Amino acid sequence: MRLLFAEDDRDISKAVQTLLERSGYSVDAVYNGQDALDYIEQADYDGVILDWMMPKKTGIEVLAWMRGKGISTPVLMLTARDAIEDRVEGLDTGADDYLPKPFAASELLARIRAMLRRKVDYQHDVIKYADIELDKSAMTITCGKKSVSLNNKAFQLIEMLVEHPGAVLSIDQIMERIWGWDSDAEVNVVWVNISTLRKKLTEIGAHLKIKAIRGVGYSLESTL
Repeated sequence: MRLLFAEDDRDISKAVQTLLERSGYSVDAVYNGQDALDYIEQADYDGVILDWMMPKKTGIEVLAWMRGKGISTPVLMLTARDAIEDRVEGLDTGADDYLPKPFAASELLARIRAMLRRKVDYQHDVIKYADIELDKSAMTITCGKKSVSLNNKAFQLIEMLVEHPGAVLSIDQIMERIWGWDSDAEVNVVWVNISTLRKKLTEIGAHLKIKAIRGVGYSLESTL
């Protein structure tokens, strides 16, 4: 799942982004409210985490703008403002949850999981396609009695392919969705992860083929 994290403290932002990515999420990080608005306008996020006090626009202003535009993406307010009236204001403006700083990493992850479960179109942790199953929690692919684990990026890539079977996904689409706009990663990371996925699918005997369309991208096809 893809998250936007808006936090002006870059040390906190880096630590939380690392935590979330290690937990299987794809994360875009911004450091002010205006950038948060711009990212939300241009991308489809599963959840948004907003710091309350940010330059240019506050988290509560971003939240009010989202709800005013009819954007129902779940929002977790993450802030040092923990007075009851502040919590009430955040929730009344449209926040799905509120976590005061300082916070424990385990509680942050639990609140994010709960927030995402409340999405109207929430998908179960297990996705089935052809003869494989993707377990989001364990980041594994299973075919019959064989199962293999994947790293975070490789799992996000196979998940993206499974969500769009038969469709050709461009390199740009893959890079933007999985590595994010601000990533310094080169396009060869896509090739490396595609190679990893092909080997893993062969290892478990899956009847799937990741087809390369030269100069365009990749598509997933069932060979059943």
